[in-house]
Amino acid sequence: MPADTPKIPGVPSSTVPSVEEPTTPTTPPEPKPEQAEPEVRTATGTPADLPRGRAQQGEYLTTAQGARLTDTDHSLKAGRRGPILLQDHHFREKITHFDHERIPERVVHARGAGAHGVFRATGAASSITRAQFLQKDVETPVFVRFSTVLGSRGSADTVRDTRGFATKFYTEEGTFDLVGNNIPVFFIQDAIKFPDIIHAGKPHPDREIPQAQSAHDTFWDFVSLHTEATAHTMWNMSDRGIPRSYRMMEGFGVHTFRVVNAEGDTALVKFHWKPRLGVHSLVWEEAQLINGFDPDFHRRDLADAIEAGAYPEWDLGVQVFPDTPEQTFEGIDLLDPTKIVPEELAPVQIIGTMVLNANPTNFFAETEQVAFHPGHLVPGIDVTDDPLLQGRLFSYLDTQLTRLGGPNFGQIPINRPHAPVNDMFRDGFHQHAVHTGVAPYKPNSLDAGCPFMAGVTEGAFIDLPVEVPAAKKEREVSRSFDDHYTQVRQFYLSLSEIEQDHVAYAYTFELGKCYEQSIKERQLQILANIDTGLCEKVAAGLGLPAPKPTVEVSDLPQSPALAQVGKTWPVQGRLIGIVADDTTDVDQVLAAVQAVDAADCVPLVVAPHGGMLGGIVPISRTFLTARSIEFDAVIMATTVPDTRVRILVDEMFRHHKALAAWGAGAAALEELKAPGVEIVDGPETAVAQVLELLGTHRVWDRDAV
Repeated sequence: MPADTPKIPGVPSSTVPSVEEPTTPTTPPEPKPEQAEPEVRTATGTPADLPRGRAQQGEYLTTAQGARLTDTDHSLKAGRRGPILLQDHHFREKITHFDHERIPERVVHARGAGAHGVFRATGAASSITRAQFLQKDVETPVFVRFSTVLGSRGSADTVRDTRGFATKFYTEEGTFDLVGNNIPVFFIQDAIKFPDIIHAGKPHPDREIPQAQSAHDTFWDFVSLHTEATAHTMWNMSDRGIPRSYRMMEGFGVHTFRVVNAEGDTALVKFHWKPRLGVHSLVWEEAQLINGFDPDFHRRDLADAIEAGAYPEWDLGVQVFPDTPEQTFEGIDLLDPTKIVPEELAPVQIIGTMVLNANPTNFFAETEQVAFHPGHLVPGIDVTDDPLLQGRLFSYLDTQLTRLGGPNFGQIPINRPHAPVNDMFRDGFHQHAVHTGVAPYKPNSLDAGCPFMAGVTEGAFIDLPVEVPAAKKEREVSRSFDDHYTQVRQFYLSLSEIEQDHVAYAYTFELGKCYEQSIKERQLQILANIDTGLCEKVAAGLGLPAPKPTVEVSDLPQSPALAQVGKTWPVQGRLIGIVADDTTDVDQVLAAVQAVDAADCVPLVVAPHGGMLGGIVPISRTFLTARSIEFDAVIMATTVPDTRVRILVDEMFRHHKALAAWGAGAAALEELKAPGVEIVDGPETAVAQVLELLGTHRVWDRDAV
């Protein structure tokens, strides 16, 4: 294979295995080039000069206490055919550890994927916050975990659901966690309702079905009665609910936060992650196919992109608002997590860029054990009185105690801060630190007064002295929280026509999976209060009459930032299939592969068999293992009478994906007379054509089939 042939992702190990079982002792292999481990820090956050000090050591198998073993295939028995002896300490240690390998999965966000990276600040936020990691040119290590909400750890990736977008910043002032979603509004306004929405969205408790989806009676029963959920439901029924990739997904902090600068001035902000590749989604048929063919689709996509060097990037931005006593902006209550502030009213100001450039070395140790918490704050960033955020400040800390076995979860390597820790906490399960001193209390003299209090000049976190107005205790909500329809209508009107169609299909599908007609009728009334045209489409699909609105439905300005369709984006990291066989000119196939690679995309050659094409081009997929769901575009370099290839082409066409062909491949596309189907004279032109088409992600002006 030529040296300049691009590296294809998917290599399982950093070593090349032999056919025979190895017999020569060797040390544990190094991580693969695209993998990284949590930075080596002591349990109290200080750097430790221990390269790979947390990984397994030595070339021989040992017990957990380091005694070398000669056999791990046979238990110690009373004779070759006798019972196992209780004294077999190795069997007991091995099987006991295996029996306890699993920890409780997250109640929500159980299904996830993670990656390491770095965040670089532009300095644009220095005027509003004194947070050190947001000052000009400061680079901060990060770990990001993406996830679905409803499904179990074993569920599929591409279900219709909200996605978590949680980022851990290992700053010099302590850990800051920005725990957000890919949808900027939430189902509920008060954290006390969180058990209700999750219980409603989870599988029915009697049968434990359906898994990882909201298309069932209990979910729609709840949201049709609890109309503050309407905004989030509409976002979830839009294409945002089935993202194409974690790399092509926006992130939102959801809540309003308070920031303070070096002069003590405060402002209110909302955080936004903007993907450099744009915001793109699957079409519904693709999502269904993927869940069967590759339930790990999003997890694999992220890992493969990083392995291939197509590092995903996001710009971090903030919407900034005056910190007024009312905490409102343009009539929008900033403490209501079911509302957004349209970007046309408050533009998103970019304050830094995040690049994810390394995969985890161990999924359990890093992605599964990482523990986020909205209360992990740093000087310069504080919370507000958002009632949902206030509840999360309790809930996130509380859940780690069960999942990770006690209060010392911050000492797990992936959670260790990159700042010195002297918290005076002692003991507890999984205490890794060996504390010194005899006075873990304040004040003390026996430890010479250590640790001491810090002031602002020493970088202390200061709880902002926000004035709390005199009030009575009551279980009520501000009247500004009561409008559940206006912003939902604005969101719907801002979508492109094809996105509006997708919303109608999604509601029709989800409500069509409900058994109770009363629930369908109740939800149709909500849709009528949003948009009569949308309601009529869904009602027709359900075979029910469309009700009249019960509230005034007014015209509203569109917010172009809410639509995914209609913009042009970079194409780096897209997967382009090249279909060839042994009759194809291998030099032309190589030219296509190199042209795709030169554009920072990933070429995957598809052929009737595995191995090498012409002895020089590696074959990544066969007709048996390839499916359209994996590719953003396909180039045909041959026409073969194989049903699987015809299915591949037909699905690409139905899903609005770019197709091109040259030479013998033209016959495979000649019947598809439509935009985005290009027949050209050579491999370089074919690649150029599909790259241009990929700028809009899909060929949206092709009629849907």
